[in-house]
Amino acid sequence: MPPEAIFDVTTVDLSHVLADRSAIRAYNLQRFELEELDAIVLIDPARDLIVGYKDVRSDEFWVRGHFPNMPLLPGVLMCEAAAQLCSYFAIARRIMAPGTMLGFGGLDDVRFRGPVRPGDRLVLVAKALRLNRRQSRFNVQGFVGDQMVFHADVIGIALAVPPGA
Repeated sequence: MPPEAIFDVTTVDLSHVLADRSAIRAYNLQRFELEELDAIVLIDPARDLIVGYKDVRSDEFWVRGHFPNMPLLPGVLMCEAAAQLCSYFAIARRIMAPGTMLGFGGLDDVRFRGPVRPGDRLVLVAKALRLNRRQSRFNVQGFVGDQMVFHADVIGIALAVPPGA
């Protein structure tokens, strides 16, 4: 049985984009094939909550091989997209010390509950459970429509930003 939804994703206006891919790049260092977020659509600092989405495209690098004639977004990429959402939140909220970023430190209690295919919009919700400059923890959930397709706890750790990044 899935957990209760952190946030009712059907109530958010997905067309009201607060940050597009270009704006996300100002906070997250991922580029090219590993940019897993298309938009941030809600930031609620009072509730330590952020909502964004990934539009799953048929031309992504994994489609041809995972699986031929039946492409399914790999769970690890769902988790990466959620971690990027958490990173954006921590950096935008200025939780991270200057010269650091939130890196992917781990996952707990991960469950996949439904398929995500090319053409789907994966809506991601993250709620900060603990925000700290050295280590943060978020509860994350992913939805296609109103169906929860995965949930996990994401652990983020401080990493030094490389020179020139």
